[in-house]
Amino acid sequence: MGEGDLARIEVSLPDETARELATARQLKLTKPAGALGRVESISIWAAGVQGRCPPRPFSHPRVVVFVGDHGVARTVGTSAYPPEVTSQMVLNFINGGAAVNVLARQSGAAVKVIDVSVDCDLDYVAALRPEVAQHRIRRGSGSIDREDALTESEGAAAFELGQRIADEEIDSGADLLIAGDMGIGNTTPAAALIGLLASADAAAVTGVGTGIDDATWMRKCAAVRDAMRRGRPSMGDPRKLLQVVGGADLAAMAGFLLQSAIRRTPVILDGTITTAAALVADRLDYRAKNWWIAGHQSAEPAHAIALKRLDMTALLDYQMRLGEGTGALLALPIVQSAIALLQQMATFDEAGVSDRDA
Repeated sequence: MGEGDLARIEVSLPDETARELATARQLKLTKPAGALGRVESISIWAAGVQGRCPPRPFSHPRVVVFVGDHGVARTVGTSAYPPEVTSQMVLNFINGGAAVNVLARQSGAAVKVIDVSVDCDLDYVAALRPEVAQHRIRRGSGSIDREDALTESEGAAAFELGQRIADEEIDSGADLLIAGDMGIGNTTPAAALIGLLASADAAAVTGVGTGIDDATWMRKCAAVRDAMRRGRPSMGDPRKLLQVVGGADLAAMAGFLLQSAIRRTPVILDGTITTAAALVADRLDYRAKNWWIAGHQSAEPAHAIALKRLDMTALLDYQMRLGEGTGALLALPIVQSAIALLQQMATFDEAGVSDRDA
């Protein structure tokens, strides 16, 4: 799908009739009105994105982990870990040993790993799982404090890769999507994007990432500040902004999130990286966020700022900052429970219980 095709395709809104029916059904269930709090609004969201009331539990959730490194970690030193960790973690994902794999197995979700811009030789994984590395845009994104993250053609290719992956997952039966992330240095471009799109200061959006010390935080904050200065002229063009201060992984996630909304497929957002990409997708079409729900609030300060900008409240706040899609997977059982309650609870009439108006 090219840029011209994207311009002609708009995101439609979830089914309002199904939402209204779900709201009305909540009032008939054997409980005081509003007694389940936010659980009720989750079930109404699920009804709208599924276009049916009551909604069904999601049967084919899929996690796509977009993996990419960022040059700013190597040139400035913004991370507690070296870039070599990323390729090692890709192998861990493939072997099923990462946190995302454990939580996905518990939730009945499938996991796909996409090397978008890992900073290592291709042969690290090609012999085991060629499909992981076949989509790679480049080896590491540029150091955004001093150069563009991507060329124009790389930015377009990364965005379209995300759209294509969303199409593939939906066409193969996915009814709920989660975008995960992994990559050394990725909280720096995420902070720059959130700072720019949410009108926040560099210091306010710069967190400790993988657990950096004070000196590293100061270098990271300076890098975010410099990247924001470089990105400010591109504020009117969200895809250009991804090219300048984002990265291949973030561009792919933005395309993935937007295409999911275009295809009327719901998404549980994960942490800071995913939500930074969501802010860009929201700039491309403000209706897209109606198809998303925020799974958790990260310990990274930029995440709370981004969620506020999107007018979203996370389902969980466990002070996590791992990424990979783990926060979204922890929230998935809550979504499934909300659906089950709306679907399976008896109404006052069915149970022979008098309601307050009887």
